[in-house]
Amino acid sequence: MLPVSLLEANDKKAAHWPIGAFNRPWAGDKKNWGYDAALDGMKAAGYKLTGLLTRTEKQPFTGADATEEYLSDLKKKIAAHGLTAVMAALRTSDDLPLDEQIKGMRKQIDNAKYVGVEFLLTFGVGKEEYYENYYKLMPDAAAYSHERGLKLVLKPHGGSSGDAEEITRCIEKVNHANFKVWFDAGNIIYYTGKDPLEQLKPVVQHVTGFCAKDCDKQKGSVWLEFGTGKVDFSAVFGELKKSGFNGPVMVECCALGDTADIVTENMRKNREYLEKVFATL
Repeated sequence: MLPVSLLEANDKKAAHWPIGAFNRPWAGDKKNWGYDAALDGMKAAGYKLTGLLTRTEKQPFTGADATEEYLSDLKKKIAAHGLTAVMAALRTSDDLPLDEQIKGMRKQIDNAKYVGVEFLLTFGVGKEEYYENYYKLMPDAAAYSHERGLKLVLKPHGGSSGDAEEITRCIEKVNHANFKVWFDAGNIIYYTGKDPLEQLKPVVQHVTGFCAKDCDKQKGSVWLEFGTGKVDFSAVFGELKKSGFNGPVMVECCALGDTADIVTENMRKNREYLEKVFATL
């Protein structure tokens, strides 16, 4: 029989969730160094996984307007940096008729399938007048994604997905097994001012990924070094571990700077911060 100390150590086996990076920090709050700089930065900062989040006119990612030539080049560029794209963002077109929205959403899903991601990230909608439209659009997106082997997820983003109650309402309205949650503790603070840990508990069984950012206050800054804001990463990830969460964890923000190299170093710091937190769980 193992000594008690070793049994306890075994019970507290450190979490090893995969950590990836979004391109958003290099797209910047005020400066945009371009997607090539983002790829270089993610590789230099020690990341292996990436998410296609912040689009530009020149980088539509998996948007409905992306050409086959562009998507092919995108795949090659990501692979050439030793990165694997695990997530692509889906955008809604709330003012269009529902059938046109469905067509555009399916095109985005097809593009994401071609690029080879596993998860599709949706943000809910901000205006209450579009909530019911969103609840009608997502069941089709969930089913269409499932047919193509992709997983549709919701990111807390204010509006229809601000807090646990609103996230739960989305889940219940969409009512599809292929519609889960990518939790974002920083956004809970930014959009609602509520405690991320308490907002996580009612929805934790639905969480299949995590968007990592810190935040100092409601409507404050998310461009922070982890541990300097109000997100208690240890408590939040401890709750996730209890639920059986298995990642991925994608770093979305960091402290910014005047150069892409500074951003890269700050993204490295945030990755290392998470690794240290995981090692204690």
